[in-house]
Amino acid sequence: MNRFFREEEGQGLVEYALIIGLIAIVAIAALSAAGGSVSGLFENINGKLNTANNGQGLGTSGN
Repeated sequence: MNRFFREEEGQGLVEYALIIGLIAIVAIAALSAAGGSVSGLFENINGKLNTANNGQGLGTSGN
Protein backbone atom coordinates (compact mmCIF):
# COMPACT_ATOMS: atom_id res chain seq x y z
CA MET A 1 0.00 0.00 0.00
CA ASN A 2 2.90 2.38 0.72
CA ARG A 3 4.19 1.79 -2.80
CA PHE A 4 0.85 2.99 -4.18
CA PHE A 5 1.13 6.35 -2.40
CA ARG A 6 4.80 6.83 -3.37
CA GLU A 7 4.26 6.31 -7.09
CA GLU A 8 3.67 9.58 -8.91
CA GLU A 9 3.61 8.42 -12.52
CA GLY A 10 -0.12 8.96 -12.91
CA GLN A 11 -0.01 12.33 -11.21
CA GLY A 12 1.68 14.02 -14.19
CA LEU A 13 -0.89 12.62 -16.58
CA VAL A 14 -3.75 13.92 -14.44
CA GLU A 15 -2.13 17.36 -14.25
CA TYR A 16 -1.71 17.52 -18.02
CA ALA A 17 -5.33 16.42 -18.50
CA LEU A 18 -6.53 19.18 -16.16
CA ILE A 19 -4.45 21.79 -17.96
CA ILE A 20 -5.75 20.69 -21.36
CA GLY A 21 -9.31 20.75 -20.05
CA LEU A 22 -8.86 24.26 -18.68
CA ILE A 23 -7.36 25.48 -21.97
CA ALA A 24 -10.30 23.97 -23.88
CA ILE A 25 -12.82 25.71 -21.62
CA VAL A 26 -11.06 29.07 -22.00
CA ALA A 27 -10.84 28.66 -25.79
CA ILE A 28 -14.54 27.81 -26.07
CA ALA A 29 -15.48 30.80 -23.90
CA ALA A 30 -13.29 33.14 -25.95
CA LEU A 31 -14.70 31.93 -29.26
CA SER A 32 -18.25 32.21 -27.95
CA ALA A 33 -17.64 35.76 -26.75
CA ALA A 34 -15.96 36.83 -30.00
CA GLY A 35 -18.40 35.01 -32.27
CA GLY A 36 -20.86 37.87 -32.46
CA SER A 37 -18.29 40.49 -33.35
CA VAL A 38 -16.64 38.28 -35.95
CA SER A 39 -20.03 37.61 -37.52
CA GLY A 40 -20.80 41.34 -37.54
CA LEU A 41 -17.45 42.09 -39.14
CA PHE A 42 -18.06 39.64 -41.98
CA GLU A 43 -21.59 40.98 -42.51
CA ASN A 44 -20.17 44.50 -42.73
CA ILE A 45 -17.55 43.42 -45.27
CA ASN A 46 -20.18 41.54 -47.27
CA GLY A 47 -22.44 44.59 -47.35
CA LYS A 48 -19.63 46.86 -48.54
CA LEU A 49 -18.62 44.37 -51.24
CA ASN A 50 -22.21 44.09 -52.45
CA THR A 51 -22.53 47.88 -52.53
CA ALA A 52 -19.29 48.24 -54.49
CA ASN A 53 -20.27 45.42 -56.83
CA ASN A 54 -23.73 46.86 -57.54
CA GLY A 55 -22.34 50.40 -57.95
CA GLN A 56 -20.09 49.29 -60.82
CA GLY A 57 -22.82 47.42 -62.66
CA LEU A 58 -21.11 44.08 -62.16
CA GLY A 59 -23.92 42.50 -60.19
CA THR A 60 -25.03 39.03 -61.25
CA SER A 61 -28.68 39.47 -60.31
CA GLY A 62 -30.93 40.11 -63.29
CA ASN A 63 -28.40 39.03 -65.90
